[in-house]
Amino acid sequence: MIREKKVGVVVPAAGKGRRIGGSKSKQFLELDGKAIIVYTIEQFQSVPEVDAIVLVADAPHVDPLKKLINDGRLTKVVDVVCGGNERQDSVWNGLQALRHRQIDIVIVHDAVRPFIDSTLIRSVLSVAMDHQAAVVAVRPKETLKFSRDDQFIHETPRREQIWVAQTPQAFHFSVLYDAYEDALASRFYGTDDASLVERRGVNVKIVQGTYENIKITTPEDLELARLIARRRAQVA
Repeated sequence: MIREKKVGVVVPAAGKGRRIGGSKSKQFLELDGKAIIVYTIEQFQSVPEVDAIVLVADAPHVDPLKKLINDGRLTKVVDVVCGGNERQDSVWNGLQALRHRQIDIVIVHDAVRPFIDSTLIRSVLSVAMDHQAAVVAVRPKETLKFSRDDQFIHETPRREQIWVAQTPQAFHFSVLYDAYEDALASRFYGTDDASLVERRGVNVKIVQGTYENIKITTPEDLELARLIARRRAQVA
């Protein structure tokens, strides 16, 4: 059923990586000799249902990314476009690059979440097919507290009702495109792609994710990522 639909992927890779430190942007940092962004793209390259991938990058990184893509023979990458001031602006640019490719389902995935796998990608695709919008998420491991600016606890939400959103997030292309267009007109910036379709009344279905699907944003994340990559290489 998925194969009957054309699937595109937008990978925003324009983050500066200030929290991780160093002079190199985090998507170019290496895990066992391979750039994080290459790890990420390889996962989508391996999924038969995926037809086209668009990377979104800062202007100085466009050519280096194209070289990585060519060297890695990542043939499903059809374009590398420039990003915007915010992540939301970058995803919008990616959607523009896919707009004329007759895409039915679009996936958005963080460049620095390299440990997604084909099973989860296909799961979120399948759910998005049936429900218009789907996000990968996990249950929080810790008890969460709600506080205002005074830093006193005002509420302890029930953990079984809370999910930590990850990517990939998948949508009918028209649903996400229209939500982005509306957000742009309203100058609304959400915390993730799903929040834009939620504000338009679209129900978003949760797909159970994995705790290894980390986003690498801090030095501690990078150390954990290296451990995961090393373990996976040993298993393979």
